[in-house]
Amino acid sequence: MRKHILLTVTGIAVIAFGFAVSALLADRETSFMLKPDEAGIVAQGRLIYTQNCATCHGENLEGQPNWKSPGPNGRLPAPPHDETGHTWHHTDEILFGLTKYGAAKFAGIENYETDMPVYENVLSDQEIVAVLSYIKAQWPKEIRKRHDRMNSQAAN
Repeated sequence: MRKHILLTVTGIAVIAFGFAVSALLADRETSFMLKPDEAGIVAQGRLIYTQNCATCHGENLEGQPNWKSPGPNGRLPAPPHDETGHTWHHTDEILFGLTKYGAAKFAGIENYETDMPVYENVLSDQEIVAVLSYIKAQWPKEIRKRHDRMNSQAAN
């Protein structure tokens, strides 16, 4: 009887551990996914964008002038985040990583200099997702569809 109880408890513990690990990995894999259709997240993202990003990237996501050419300091100006820029050319995972860790750390590019702050210790993961969700929510429908397809292809 004791052996049966011990085996049952051990089995339950193993199953519970498996579910916990699966949930943790699933959350980790999707924690960076943007949510441009969730109004509350987009509204939060708009506020955070206004406070942290609009100074350089513009109130209307328009970016800085001549954003494709290095400025006097050798660094690229802030690009637009609207449909005229290249933001939507990157998957959710890449956008999240670039925002959280910065281009140099995320892409492993030594000596890369940028004026873009690293938000790893400034914004939570959820706040980063909210900002990026706000940006994506502003894109035209066709651009959003193309971006969704790109995310789907990257996941496969």
